[in-house]
Amino acid sequence: MAGKIDEQLFSARGHALEQHCSQCGAELVMRNSKRGPFLGCAAYPACDFIKPLHHNDGHVVKYLGKACPDCGEELLLRQGRYGMFIGCSGYPACHHIESPERKAEDTQLTCPECGQGHLLERKSRYGKTFYACDQYPGCRFAVNAKPVAGHCQQCGFGLLIEKKLAGGSKLQCADRKCHAYQDV
Repeated sequence: MAGKIDEQLFSARGHALEQHCSQCGAELVMRNSKRGPFLGCAAYPACDFIKPLHHNDGHVVKYLGKACPDCGEELLLRQGRYGMFIGCSGYPACHHIESPERKAEDTQLTCPECGQGHLLERKSRYGKTFYACDQYPGCRFAVNAKPVAGHCQQCGFGLLIEKKLAGGSKLQCADRKCHAYQDV
């Protein structure tokens, strides 16, 4: 026997979602944003309470067999919104989080901006390689191409980058104001 589907279940004001705001007591309604649907207070903008529809704490990739230094529960390797991370299995009671061990490769080149640090090979959360000063956050110098020792022939800046072009590789000034190609 086929039953009729209650259309109110699919509407923003449907009874299946009937919940109330913990700040003002008004009804929570379905809203949409670029990150997906969520529940928001019907009294918005007077009340800005929001509640996520799902909790994204990262799905488990691997059990590590090590104890959490904070609470003693087992540590897990998880895939989250911003990439891989190590988190406690006792979450949400324990909020211990670590970065996976990733050895940064030292280029042995001195940072041309601060003169104290060295440039290290790093990976962005999207997996793209870039080179940044190891004195971060004190020095925010970074380049997206492989750095090469040398001085710019035009402005004298103390670092060059290797630029890969259709006609082969060329050296370019790493200074954002110059970017002059170098004669080899």
